[in-house]
Amino acid sequence: MVEQPPVVVGVTGASGAPIAVRVLQALHTANVPVALVTSEGARAVVKEETGADADQLARFAARRYSDDDLGAPIASGSHPTRAMVVVPCSTNTVAKIALGLTDTLITRAAHVHLKEQRRLILVPRETPMPTTLLRHLTTLSEMGVVILVASPAYYLHPKSIDDATSYLAGKVLDHLGVPHSLYRGWKADTA
Repeated sequence: MVEQPPVVVGVTGASGAPIAVRVLQALHTANVPVALVTSEGARAVVKEETGADADQLARFAARRYSDDDLGAPIASGSHPTRAMVVVPCSTNTVAKIALGLTDTLITRAAHVHLKEQRRLILVPRETPMPTTLLRHLTTLSEMGVVILVASPAYYLHPKSIDDATSYLAGKVLDHLGVPHSLYRGWKADTA
């Protein structure tokens, strides 16, 4: 049996760790292998926002790599992957990817996805967005990167933060082409 290429999931130190957890859970439920990389900054944010230790995220991954392991297989274009998502994606990580700076495994793997023209999804969660961030996001969008800003869909009438989190994770899975039941789309119940 041929092993399915993984989705690379990078978790950085931006606010939005619950979205990362929900994405990882949903990919695990869908039997999609994950290569997980958690930045040092993400460790504190995951703890603050979820109460969990970042090491606990590894249970949803087929493989876990250290962000300083630039020799990891996912740092090479010859290693097949399905796609990559950075969720949440810090402004520092956005800038590094836009400028081609590859000093961490997350930024190196993102560079690989760009050069190999593989799907790359970034989930920034910042407001307001300064001009420099907007410029970097525009540059990345022009390169074909999916910029999936962590903005909830109020038309779905979320009853809780958990509903909004599920919606955002579902949007990530939509762009990965992974079926899910995390949210029902616009007027889905009337179709």
